[in-house]
Amino acid sequence: MSFMIEKELKEIWKELPEGCRLVAISKYHPVEAIQEAYDAGQRVFGENHVQELVEKQAVLPQDIEWHMTGHLQTNKVK
Repeated sequence: MSFMIEKELKEIWKELPEGCRLVAISKYHPVEAIQEAYDAGQRVFGENHVQELVEKQAVLPQDIEWHMTGHLQTNKVK
């Protein structure tokens, strides 16, 4: 399955000012799409659901830099 992510990433990277990094938000995206972005060179991803992050982190490359985005609900802190 191809999501045509590499082409989109290359266009975005060209427009980024020097010193900026792209955080690709992976919320609701399947592992296959995140892997395709990773294979294209994207290493920084953002997730706002702890459960999704834990599931994705377990099966994706370990050198991905994950960021939590949005608010963390009090009941999810543990």
